[in-house]
Amino acid sequence: MTQHEPTTDKTGAQTSVRDNGSAQRYEITVDGTAEGVVAGFAEYRDRADSAAGTERVFFHTEVAEEFGGRGLATILVREALDDARARGLVIVGVCPLVAAFLEKHPEYADAARPVTPDVLGWLRRQQG
Repeated sequence: MTQHEPTTDKTGAQTSVRDNGSAQRYEITVDGTAEGVVAGFAEYRDRADSAAGTERVFFHTEVAEEFGGRGLATILVREALDDARARGLVIVGVCPLVAAFLEKHPEYADAARPVTPDVLGWLRRQQG
């Protein structure tokens, strides 16, 4: 699991994002909550593509209702995308939140690839 530098949310509470590789998701926690309580997560699957290298396909992001309105989803997605890019992975935003973030932040264009029917078919097969 990769731990990232702490950030603060809109309330000033410190947050931490980590890549929980065994669960294939990034998780965000908030300082001051019970140890181990995950406030939100962004799920992904890694897809080997001979032309593009490895794609990190983000397909679902969720923040617990009691943590809503604090900007945690934005922090989570930004740190997850930064980590994927730093690892040399190609970002594919199937999740509407990740897709919207990518659209608003063109600085990620060099590391992102559009969602294709091929990616969606692959993801459906991965999920069962």
